[in-house]
Amino acid sequence: MAYSELIKNFNGIRDYIRSFYVYGFNHRNDYTQKSARSYDNERRRVESWLGDYMTFGQDNEGRRFYISVDSRAIPENPLYRAFRTKSFTDKDIMLHFHILDILTSVESYSVNDILDELSERFNENLPEESTIRKKLAEYVKIGLLTREKNGKENFYRLSENKINLESWTSALAFFSEIAPLGVIGSFISSERQGIFYFKHHYILNTLESEILCDLFTAINDKKVVKLITKKLNVKVLPLKIYVGTQTGRQYLLAWSLEITRFYFYRLDLIEDVEIINEVLTEIPDEKDLSEFCAHVWGVSGGLNNELTSINFTVYVDEGEEHIIQRLKREKRCGTIEKVDANHWRFSAEVFDALEMLPFLRTFIGRITDLQCSDERVIERFNQDVQALSEMYKDVV
Repeated sequence: MAYSELIKNFNGIRDYIRSFYVYGFNHRNDYTQKSARSYDNERRRVESWLGDYMTFGQDNEGRRFYISVDSRAIPENPLYRAFRTKSFTDKDIMLHFHILDILTSVESYSVNDILDELSERFNENLPEESTIRKKLAEYVKIGLLTREKNGKENFYRLSENKINLESWTSALAFFSEIAPLGVIGSFISSERQGIFYFKHHYILNTLESEILCDLFTAINDKKVVKLITKKLNVKVLPLKIYVGTQTGRQYLLAWSLEITRFYFYRLDLIEDVEIINEVLTEIPDEKDLSEFCAHVWGVSGGLNNELTSINFTVYVDEGEEHIIQRLKREKRCGTIEKVDANHWRFSAEVFDALEMLPFLRTFIGRITDLQCSDERVIERFNQDVQALSEMYKDVV
């Protein structure tokens, strides 16, 4: 098969980019999906998009290629380029421009009018009528065309666009690099702006854009979906998307039809989303969802959605009001109260208190009391303090 930089399906290239260029763990010999030649074609395809950001490391097993970027020096997420490489046939691209050109000069046209006009332009090799009808239906679905029924006939016209994008240039540039599905803003923008640069820029979420778009559609329409992963397929009702502020990783909060409770799923582990028409007899209401979210610290509902009580007291000296402000800013679902002039207590009821350990560690040296109904939390915290003490025992 001859090499081509265009792709039909993004699922395969998503997994390939992750395995070989994002995580950077795999070598050429680790590619087992197809032949070594297929690996070479995939590598050249990715290099055609990301060549300026690719480098490699050498070890005993050979070269490991990976993506290396300085987020402070890139005007646009380079992974967006992968979404601009969808393959198409010659007739696809001809129909695209001919249909839009035909409808530019008229207010609206019926299918038969469009077919007559196309037959004059193509002379021969005119696509089948069913192909043209499918193309028109596709453009109606994505919003390029508007369809109106007059009697028994459908009439098509170009969708109106009264938005002045020039006034949204800065907003689009910011949206493209920050928001989930920022790739949409990248497509709308006519050129790379280079207005914003970021010290911490989570560009890897780009690879889940198609997955995220399907999930947003299901959430909006309140549809059940089948999540397809490498290990299992599960039916869920999607509810919310969570984005980690520390790692940028994205999670889906959904109602699992199999275990009948709220559950979180990592988006980068989902290979495909299939929207299905299934009527649910029992689903959680807004009150149930709000109650659940009110006790989530990170992205875990624990093993059985059972609450764990935790509280700790920190010492705050005079002039250290920034510690109090930090507690107020980072308390999430917890509460804080003043104990005395130098002590403040944090309290919370969460599903998984183990998720709070990174937060607790940032107060080592200030915590004067720690209580938790999950003994594992206290045990792990004490182990961390002991390990830290061992590291510094010889330091004078």
